[in-house]
Amino acid sequence: MRSACVSYDLSSRSRLAPAAKAHFQSESLFDRIARVVCDAHCLPRKELFESWEVARRTRRRFRGGRIVDLAAGHGLIAHMMLLLDDSSPNAVAVDTRLPQSAPLLHQALTEAWPRLRGRIELLNSPIADLPLGPGDLVVSAHACGLLTDEVIAGAVAARARVSVLPCCQDVDLCNTGGVDGWMDGPLAIDVTRVANLRAAGYKVWAQSIPKEITEKNRLILAEPT
Repeated sequence: MRSACVSYDLSSRSRLAPAAKAHFQSESLFDRIARVVCDAHCLPRKELFESWEVARRTRRRFRGGRIVDLAAGHGLIAHMMLLLDDSSPNAVAVDTRLPQSAPLLHQALTEAWPRLRGRIELLNSPIADLPLGPGDLVVSAHACGLLTDEVIAGAVAARARVSVLPCCQDVDLCNTGGVDGWMDGPLAIDVTRVANLRAAGYKVWAQSIPKEITEKNRLILAEPT
């Protein structure tokens, strides 16, 4: 994360505007992406920082493969993942209702990085309708409640690698694994997800992104052993 942003509210849901480019003045990849996002004037500030933290932590662990960004919102993670590791051939960003500004952001990023052209597909579709394969790298940031479990289940069925940042863990709907008597319900749900992934033959890494961006900051990365 950038020192220029120490006093900058990283969790703000305000849209980044061109004037915000003053906060991103270096030639680092993150700052270059941020300036493009600011000019597009369509993305909440929180989504920029959140997507970057998920993408870079995932790329530190997993390289290559088709990127499948589920419950993708604007699909920024899909774009970042290709920029961080060009060995992935392509990416698809899927959501049941992509924001109307998603194509605008996609156009801005592909104009800034022409090597992304023709390699990223934006799909309005239920995530279960997209076939997955063992070579895929499935990512999802803040798929609410049971949607995170749907993402994990799809990845496990395909024996694909997966990286999820869960949110809105509903103790009435999600599986707490019976350990919610020892810890708060949302943590119990995520601990149970890790246990279920291990039981399915996955190696799991539990990480977190900065709480300054979101309180829902637990990141689960897993790959089949």
